[in-house]
Amino acid sequence: MSDEKKSLIYSRLRAVLEELHLDNFTDYYHYLINDKTGQAAIRFIDKVTTNHTFFMRETDHFDCFRDKVLPYIEQTFNYDLRLWCAGCSSGEESYTIKFIVEDYFRNSKVKWNTEILATDISTQVLDKAVHGVYPNDSVNTLPQEWRKRYFEKFDADHSAVKQEIRNGITYRKFNLMEENFPFKRPFQVIFCRNVMIYFDNQTRDTLVKKFYNVTEPGGYLFIGHSESLNHTDTKYKYVLPALYRKEKGL
Repeated sequence: MSDEKKSLIYSRLRAVLEELHLDNFTDYYHYLINDKTGQAAIRFIDKVTTNHTFFMRETDHFDCFRDKVLPYIEQTFNYDLRLWCAGCSSGEESYTIKFIVEDYFRNSKVKWNTEILATDISTQVLDKAVHGVYPNDSVNTLPQEWRKRYFEKFDADHSAVKQEIRNGITYRKFNLMEENFPFKRPFQVIFCRNVMIYFDNQTRDTLVKKFYNVTEPGGYLFIGHSESLNHTDTKYKYVLPALYRKEKGL
């Protein structure tokens, strides 16, 4: 771990140690492993995870998703969209995806299953995502049509994603470090953007292999523009910057 990351984690946990009246991180470690309620671990995860996100982050990804990926899914699969937003943070990414899906399948929505799975390890950000309430300054960056169609007033300073849209996303707590992914059916699209940047190379390569195993042949993986895959190790094929595909027949 780099000195910069160590310093970041130290600063985030220092206040927790002071609140618990613990003298050092060794004592904190023993506190964590001896807590049987699980609440200490949840708080630890919420403190050390980085959750920086906003609507329409890396816009070209969403353009490609709308113009290239969704037409392929519509032509290839039988009214069943299977999409996973991994590391969804506070929901801005998953809702952006959902807005695009709603727009695209508007005329055939009754036929298509367009529910999205969104996961994160942090219960704190998942709670925010489930409620779907955001500052107006953030929402106002979105197209006016989306603001009218998919949001409603929450209070003077906030807007809320409408209930019918929130109902179309299943939010779940999930640790990407789980040895096996429990999904029964593969995904046509996986978004995991700006998550692997915090992992070492071995952890990243292991995670990418697990993503590959739960990707439908012909399906796509979106990662962040600041991230890259090990081209000599992965079976995914490069499509565009930060976009990869599992070839058919594999």
